[in-house]
Amino acid sequence: MQKITTFLTFKSRGKEAVDFYTSIFKNSKVNRSMVMPGGDQLRHASFSLDGQDFMAMDGGETFSFAPGTSLFVTCKDQEEVDYYWEALTTDGGEPGRCGWLTDQFGVSWQVVPTALGELMGGSEPEKAARVHAAMMKMNRIIVEDLRNA
Repeated sequence: MQKITTFLTFKSRGKEAVDFYTSIFKNSKVNRSMVMPGGDQLRHASFSLDGQDFMAMDGGETFSFAPGTSLFVTCKDQEEVDYYWEALTTDGGEPGRCGWLTDQFGVSWQVVPTALGELMGGSEPEKAARVHAAMMKMNRIIVEDLRNA
């Protein structure tokens, strides 16, 4: 069991969010889920997304997500970036800048290819600056555009 687990408290629709997330990521599942009588409010859920454990509940109107806290998705290539970007912005999600987006439940995500770190790292500060400048103009990150910078 991992020592620290991300706990997501939704205003409402927590069960829907958990089901949505586990349908997107491979090797994901709902471990436990308890709903309030009537079946529409999530009392508590334990779930995993590609082996990473999470918990969730519905907390009511006093809870909201802040964009400064986000879930970071590392993608091996453009195909993965495109898949997660499309899936997470569907049905009311909002694209943001530099690989950030907010999904339909208000949770912020960063969908980032490993190539970004590779291109910005290393011993060429001018190259890193060009890659950074290119990324700053993007919503969804386009790996080829980063490489061309």
